Amino acid sequence: MPSQILKRDGRLETWSTDRIAKAIFKALSASGIKDPLLGRRLAQKVEAKLADVDIPEQEHVQDMVELVLMEMRQFTVARKYILYREKRRQLRNQQEAFLDIKETIDEYLDKSDWRVAENSNMSHSFQGLMLHLSGTVQARYALEKYPEEVRQAHEHGYFHIHDLSFGLAGYCAGWSLRDLLLEGFNLEGRSCAGPARHFDSALGQMVNFLGTLQNEWAGAQAFNNVDTYLAPFIRHDKLPYEKVRQAVQKFVFNVNTTSRWGGQSPFTNLTFDLTPPKHIAKEAVIIGGKLQDSTYGEYGPEMEMFNRAFLEVMLEGDYAGQIFSFPIPTYNVTEDFPWESEIGELLLKLTAKYGAPYFQNFINSELSPEDVRSMCCRLKMDLRELRNKVGGLFGAGDLTGSIGVVTLNLPKLAYLSQGEDEFLTLVE
Repeated sequence: MPSQILKRDGRLETWSTDRIAKAIFKALSASGIKDPLLGRRLAQKVEAKLADVDIPEQEHVQDMVELVLMEMRQFTVARKYILYREKRRQLRNQQEAFLDIKETIDEYLDKSDWRVAENSNMSHSFQGLMLHLSGTVQARYALEKYPEEVRQAHEHGYFHIHDLSFGLAGYCAGWSLRDLLLEGFNLEGRSCAGPARHFDSALGQMVNFLGTLQNEWAGAQAFNNVDTYLAPFIRHDKLPYEKVRQAVQKFVFNVNTTSRWGGQSPFTNLTFDLTPPKHIAKEAVIIGGKLQDSTYGEYGPEMEMFNRAFLEVMLEGDYAGQIFSFPIPTYNVTEDFPWESEIGELLLKLTAKYGAPYFQNFINSELSPEDVRSMCCRLKMDLRELRNKVGGLFGAGDLTGSIGVVTLNLPKLAYLSQGEDEFLTLVE
């Protein structure tokens, strides 16, 4: 027989068969059955089913009540009891919604809620408070849309659904830099910019594009093959190295501007090739939205100039010598990776100083750079799987992303398990 019951708010109370009997009797009465003795007998059956559980959770006890009612073929009563539980849950949520407003603001101001420090890219500010309030409301709304078992699993810590405060938005997305260079940056009802014709214009459109799209997503926004697509602009504008470096430095500072809600910088990820990749090398260059006579494989020296400028800017940091949080660079490591070059040395220095870049290793791998897209710290996509499973637009290279992220609480599952078999069962 249970000795205590674990309430929803974490309190422990002494086990009481009478309280269970009263709850069942309410459901019986709603079905026209005024029999307190029946309620008592059903409560005893619930207690018997929990004989081996010392401290059951309240939700588990109520699940057992439903099970007993069904086993006793009290289907109408069971339906009433299920509706009663749902109404009580909705009432609790309504009460919490009214009571939590002052508490939510105080928790943010006092930094007593763990969610205040959940995002290291957001400072403690008025903008942060606004995002915290709206995020709390949206998280509750999003949880209400999940099935009961999913909601309970999250609330009881069996797994964690990330970014519930952005519950109506997708997680991360990759975009085609090629499309941006072809079409320019156009938003319906907003000022439109045509395709970039110069190096600094292309970088500026990238900043505006990433900053705007970031506000519609919870996670990172990504461009791939950045150095490959931008290198031709350097030759077209006949830029010396110092001008390239100045333009890249301006780009990095602009990307780190707090233009995202909550006083954050846009979460951005850029992938660099260092050498022209095979799947792009023979493509016609795009400048001013028009295809040129040359191909991307002809611009290796300009790619090297761009990468040198980017790495030097990132290595130097800002005016105070602090690391630039964004963009997060990802480098494709292939057989022709320039380890012994100036670029290779700068890249390794940056890695040693900040640990900032990500690397995608394609040496001794069946994958090649055109098969994989890096979107953010949590997502690397194998495009072959997308093409094989769904094909079409969902396997369309850069234009990929993710809906959300869920983390299993493996330590809790391991703690609750009596052995490896039970652990694997819980994981499944």
